[in-house]
Amino acid sequence: MKNWLRKHPQVRTIRVAAADLNGQARGKRIPTRFADKVVEDGTRFPMSVLNLDIWGEDIDDSPLVFESGDRDGVLRPTERGFMPMPWLDAPTALLPIWMFHEDGRPYEGDPRHALRAVLDRFKARGLTPVCAVELEFFLIDDSGRSLQAPLSPRSGKRRKAAETMSIRALDQFDIFFTDLYDACEEMDIPADTAISEAGLGQFEINLMHSDDALRAADDAWLFKMLVKGLARKHGFAASFMAKPYEDYAGSGLHVHFSVLDADGNNVFDNGGPEGTEILRHAVAGCLNAMEGSALVFAPHANSFDRMVPGAHAPTGISWAYENRTSAIRIPSGSPAARRIEHRVSGGDVNPYLMLAAVLGAAINGIEDGAEPPAPITGNAYAADLPQIPTDWQTAIDTFEASAEVARIFSPELIRNFVLTKRQELHYMQELTPSEQVTIYLDTV
Repeated sequence: MKNWLRKHPQVRTIRVAAADLNGQARGKRIPTRFADKVVEDGTRFPMSVLNLDIWGEDIDDSPLVFESGDRDGVLRPTERGFMPMPWLDAPTALLPIWMFHEDGRPYEGDPRHALRAVLDRFKARGLTPVCAVELEFFLIDDSGRSLQAPLSPRSGKRRKAAETMSIRALDQFDIFFTDLYDACEEMDIPADTAISEAGLGQFEINLMHSDDALRAADDAWLFKMLVKGLARKHGFAASFMAKPYEDYAGSGLHVHFSVLDADGNNVFDNGGPEGTEILRHAVAGCLNAMEGSALVFAPHANSFDRMVPGAHAPTGISWAYENRTSAIRIPSGSPAARRIEHRVSGGDVNPYLMLAAVLGAAINGIEDGAEPPAPITGNAYAADLPQIPTDWQTAIDTFEASAEVARIFSPELIRNFVLTKRQELHYMQELTPSEQVTIYLDTV
């Protein structure tokens, strides 16, 4: 890590940052001359900092604050090391960190550690998940009284309608996307295909698959930070909020995953289109935990505006082969690439919690040898299916009480997340939808 800074002498300051429960980057700015101390000894800040609400306020009844004396955790660098922050004008380096107790134990309220704990369960069975994420986001002009698509840097015109998979729509923002891909190269984020999506000023970029799920979550977290920061540098906003426009589809964050055995074989591949028994167990686990995990997949007030029938977001708990109306989709293609696509999450999720919830549910099903119901065919919105929670309060209560969730997340993380969401629910109820959009636009 120290060598990176020596190779980049133009960098004068660093940011050390960890993801809180909402996926917000929390940390410090440090002069480069003191970077060696951070690398060797870590840094410190209160454990309560990873349990702030969406405004960055303390949780009123959190035991992490006054009850415990607001004690410190020790923040140490992750495996990622230093990387540039191309959206800032001054040369700056980011050092991702995660939290530990004083005695070296992982702090269970840290979302990155929550994912690590799930991966330990796979490792104990000689299994390794391979994950890829698809991130949808909106480019937005928020300079006026209402949100609208930004002016094209090429034509000076404003996009007035959805242009699904339009090359012209991509080309209108070619300078931004070229800078974005260059920045991804600098930060070692594996950005792949970009498309124009079905919303107003909406785009999607896929990140390449990785057999290190922690790295895949890092990539998604860093990518969201990069896109939002770089858009501001170009004079407009980028947002991963679930539903900025009432009349257009919202943004999802879909994850594809397969599982390798100790010999590197895909345990979902049986040589045919249907997949293996282990695939069915994983699907069953995902379905069984879906109701309880809804708060992870839809963590904000605005999240539930996306989850309505016929709006390209799943509402029923189901699985299917090659069917994008279902919550769980088994894509077609080469049997060697047989995988599960989990389609429930909005773009506003914390990637660490989302991957922990998805993979944790899958390993629950694999451990139990669970069997799913028959896959559906046709339009899932028209089928009689058990439903994903459609309101925030129900999602909070269901998450807190879910036996499946209790197998995935630690009691401390469940408690902290529930307290956070109840506080946010209380204050968001006092705001209009447009005021809520203003809050979520830059934060999620």
